[in-house]
Amino acid sequence: MQKTLDAKLADIRQNSRSDAFIIAYAADSDMARGLLTLDERSRSIQAYCEELTTIVEQGKIDILLTSVANMDILARGERLFDHSPVTPAIRANDTTDIWTVRGATYADHPSKPFATTTIEEAQYGTLNPAPDQQPDVDLGLYSVTFNNDLEADCYSLECFKDFRTEATRKGFRYFLEVFNPNVADCGIEPAQIPHYVNDHIARMLAGIPRTSRPEFLKIAYNGPETMEALVSYDSSVVVGILGGEASTTYDAYRLISEAKKHGARLTLFGRRIKGSEDPLSFLEVLRQVADGHVGPEEGVRQYRSLLDDKGIAAARSLDDDMILHSPGLIDS
Repeated sequence: MQKTLDAKLADIRQNSRSDAFIIAYAADSDMARGLLTLDERSRSIQAYCEELTTIVEQGKIDILLTSVANMDILARGERLFDHSPVTPAIRANDTTDIWTVRGATYADHPSKPFATTTIEEAQYGTLNPAPDQQPDVDLGLYSVTFNNDLEADCYSLECFKDFRTEATRKGFRYFLEVFNPNVADCGIEPAQIPHYVNDHIARMLAGIPRTSRPEFLKIAYNGPETMEALVSYDSSVVVGILGGEASTTYDAYRLISEAKKHGARLTLFGRRIKGSEDPLSFLEVLRQVADGHVGPEEGVRQYRSLLDDKGIAAARSLDDDMILHSPGLIDS
């Protein structure tokens, strides 16, 4: 079955007026938070994967991103993607700035690159695939965080070079996530951070031929100016946004709407989906907002109506659910 991701990427690249928008669900929090991934809806990893199965079968997302371990269950154990338009993807590296286990302070230090998995295990579920074995997964997320720290940033780039070189040789596609600095005092004025990130992205991609480049980028939405600057810099690069912390429904829908207006063609939401009262209802309306069928304000009302229909209590009043939190929205 043709994957919607491939069809939309082709349309975006071939048609400058394409309205296609890609939604990815980042359900890989076990790579960062451990047991905190589970909640009252999913009290085991197996139950968590059952919830993900339902979301894939709903068909509102284009990509499901999980850990390699959970993708083993979904792609190989359940064969979930064999007849689905959704593309499976795995987190290809787990840098120290996402290590947010209880009691830890790793995220206070400059990010260090690390990868628990290998490309072969991501593709085949084993280090020793059979000679004629076909990969079950051919897409992964690789993340980089720059902190204005020469030693740390250079090492991150060296590891990225090793990864993308091996990925290209093994036919493994990847998309690249570039975070804002994770160290609060990194020596850069806050107003300069969006430009710092943009410059780093352009600089690092300048040394990569198109055959080895990421399928698309994922960055924080730092406002319309820097989003438009990055999108217009190289029209061959597809740019998307990351979701960040869980927030209000309006903040999530408005973030999609504003980012798309200024050139983004993809979002990867994790906690905003998982932390909603009902992920299926949240995604149903998110798809409508992303495709331009409803505005973010109307989207909030539709979502809350769906909750009412299902007998699910909203976590906030309507007024509280209409508050913006994302810096890229508040500052723009």
